[in-house]
Amino acid sequence: MYRRLFIIAVLLLTAVAAGGQSPPTPDQADQIRTLVQQVQQLQQRVTELEAKVSAYPTPVLYAGTAPVGSKPVPQETPAATVQAHQHEGAEAQAAVRQIETHYPSLQVRGFGDADFSTTDQKGTTSGFNLGQLDLHLASALSQKVSYFGEITFNAQPTGYTVEVERNIIRYDYNDFFKISFGRYHTPIGYWNTAFHHGAWLQTTIARPEMVKFGGTFIPIHFVGFLAEGNIPAGGLGLGYSVGVGNGRGENISRPGDAGDNNNNRAWVANLFVRPAKLYGLQIGASGYRDKITLADGRNFREWIGSAYLVWTKEHPEFLAEFANVNHELIMTGQSSNNQAFYAQLGYRLPWFERTVKPYYRFEYTHVPPSERLFTDTMDLVGSIAGVRYDITNYASFKAEYRNSRRTPGDPRVNGAFFQTCFTF
Repeated sequence: MYRRLFIIAVLLLTAVAAGGQSPPTPDQADQIRTLVQQVQQLQQRVTELEAKVSAYPTPVLYAGTAPVGSKPVPQETPAATVQAHQHEGAEAQAAVRQIETHYPSLQVRGFGDADFSTTDQKGTTSGFNLGQLDLHLASALSQKVSYFGEITFNAQPTGYTVEVERNIIRYDYNDFFKISFGRYHTPIGYWNTAFHHGAWLQTTIARPEMVKFGGTFIPIHFVGFLAEGNIPAGGLGLGYSVGVGNGRGENISRPGDAGDNNNNRAWVANLFVRPAKLYGLQIGASGYRDKITLADGRNFREWIGSAYLVWTKEHPEFLAEFANVNHELIMTGQSSNNQAFYAQLGYRLPWFERTVKPYYRFEYTHVPPSERLFTDTMDLVGSIAGVRYDITNYASFKAEYRNSRRTPGDPRVNGAFFQTCFTF
């Protein structure tokens, strides 16, 4: 179109120049008027198309429970791996692009890993195992409504199991308020919502004990609704998430996917700051409240408080998180407090094109003898030292040495762990 406009303008100038040498004939005057009208029409059309392009909404990223409009995800969790939807589509007309949006627009992203381990713990075997095959499904349903799903395939001794990890539909009213319904990773602390399934997303091979998949210390998943967004606070970067839903099921490692077993709703709240002048810093606190009913009829009140501080600049990377889980047996009023924390430090070296990242993590879990609900959760004092090598932007090798002890007085367990993980 610009080329056509240029040609018409040249013809018009030529005609005007010619007209300056001698008075235009009636035919020439008609041609000049026609050319001027065409130029004006083309200018108006270009203005309309440019207005449409500038008014087109910025692509929206959905990263679990992180509010839209937040800062880009650091290198270890690039936005391309956690994006849930992006409205896109373009139709070229000459040199001007006119963007169109198509609904639904499904996008699929996958993660996988393979592992090898060996330890000196009695009763364990060494060897290879296939990690999770993880699929992220994202689709824009309209300009403000989107869907996100996560499905994992897990290797078991008798075959494979399929698990719906996340299943969410969300309405983005604006940057300050978004509401969604479905199955989430519970927004308690930092790790559980920052690093989802897919080992490639995290620096280390394994998650900390307090937030491991299949664990019981905190409820990893949550079924209900969640409101989230940013709070106007200047450059403080204040954000929130508040949710209500089904709490733990009779098996406390799983949520009430098929319904709440005691007709008592759980709630969760998370508040955090991400100062604009200190990009990479995030400080937050979370609270969780639930009533738990076991198969034997016992009822417990559960309070969880959590706080975290993270710095995700990669040189260094620092993650620290603490949680206290309080259980009260309603029948007797007996109460117990369980604590866990971890601190992880990593540094992406400036050599080898910044593909090498050594790291260290210390973690601690304490379950007192008075605890009556965490029967399968044990004390832990452990250290992990490892290195991650990114062979491409989409695949990595990891190697770890672990040293841990479960019960005071017991011998320490040493182990070597290796993993190759990737995204596609």
